[in-house]
Amino acid sequence: MHRNKLFNQTRFQLAGWYAAVMGSILGLAGLITYQMVAHSHWDAVDQELQSISGTLHDSLEPILKQPGRLETAVQTVLPNLCLAKQQCSTLSEKLGRHTLNAFQQSGYYIRFFDQQGNPLATAGQVPLGLSVQLADHLLQTLQDQEGDRYQQLSLLLKNESGQPWGYMQVGRSLKEFDDHLSFLRFTMLTGLPVAMLLVAAASWSLAGLAMKPIYRSYAKMQQFTADAAHELRTPLAAIRAIVESTRDETLLTEAEAKAALAGVDRQNQRLVQLTQDLLLLSRLEASTESSEQTVKPKPSCCLNDLILDVVESLSVLEMAAPLQLTTHLQTKAPVYVAGDESQLVRLFSNLVANALQYTPEGGKVTVTLAQEDQSALIQVQDTGIGIAIEDQAHLFDRFYRVSRDRSRHTGGAGLGLAIAKAIAESHRGSIQVTSELGKGSTFTVRLPLIQRLQ
Repeated sequence: MHRNKLFNQTRFQLAGWYAAVMGSILGLAGLITYQMVAHSHWDAVDQELQSISGTLHDSLEPILKQPGRLETAVQTVLPNLCLAKQQCSTLSEKLGRHTLNAFQQSGYYIRFFDQQGNPLATAGQVPLGLSVQLADHLLQTLQDQEGDRYQQLSLLLKNESGQPWGYMQVGRSLKEFDDHLSFLRFTMLTGLPVAMLLVAAASWSLAGLAMKPIYRSYAKMQQFTADAAHELRTPLAAIRAIVESTRDETLLTEAEAKAALAGVDRQNQRLVQLTQDLLLLSRLEASTESSEQTVKPKPSCCLNDLILDVVESLSVLEMAAPLQLTTHLQTKAPVYVAGDESQLVRLFSNLVANALQYTPEGGKVTVTLAQEDQSALIQVQDTGIGIAIEDQAHLFDRFYRVSRDRSRHTGGAGLGLAIAKAIAESHRGSIQVTSELGKGSTFTVRLPLIQRLQ
């Protein structure tokens, strides 16, 4: 398959399409995953910021009195509050004694402004360079001088009498959030090419596996076409030679004309027989495929009588050569199978004739009929030349011949065993061969039994 340009191109296209589809799916899945993770983290940040801001808002409003002025009581809620224009340090040792200190964690800050926008106080790690925009329930994403992003929520504070006091801004750094998303993007961008390489390798391998049966069928078709053309060429060439030699003769005697016609007739019979065998193979294969879907009832056949008739009809071959052809029926009761009698006769005739042709003078061919479980067991055993192990795997292929010279001598086209296998399989049976060079061969046919009503 690797040497066939057409199959290599098709395999490359299949692998390319598969890799492209899988790449699109992986890319889309990665994008959706990234958006879901980002959305989930963003919601978590907003909810946390809203929760802290709401808690501070509810805690501070009851203790605020004069607008724009921070009361001393505010420091009980915010112990490290730093007033404007005052040098302050974070009192981290007091954090453990206060419940409301979430904003003093890494990245959190708080800012207070009066109604005119003047800064009053800060707490936490306030970044430099943040813009100031005051409004009630204003959620902003800001950026400091170093390029780090912050999420900030502005709230309007009122004093205990309900008058506007000023504004509070609570924010937190998004650096951890951005770093997490950056790492996720880096992982996806570097992992996707690696995944695509693995997908491409798997696609190439899977495309090869998917095309193996197609290539085997294609190779068999090519081999069949070449063998059929080779088998057809011989009789056609002989007919052409006879016609040309006859046409060049000015005067033909009656005997010469009859000889020429006899030669044409012999070659025509070879063509007819070859065509009939090929049609029979095609019909048997079609019937095997259709029988897998719809099982049609077949007439019953008695194998005892059928095998005796086959052996008797082929006894002429036994007499032509000093061979011993015997029948061994191990069961006295009639053995019935469902099938076409003419096809079964062809099956066993092919096996017995093949055994007789390849058994030397003085050899022995034995046909055995037995019953094993729910199957009829038919064996054709000979003491012939045997079959090499490398040839046994191809023995039932069309036009395959172990010994081409001897097959030419006997006139075979290499279809007998292929037909035998097709007939056995069309009857839901099987055929196997065991052989050893110089010791003979044994062909075993198994056919399912049927119960015949008396």
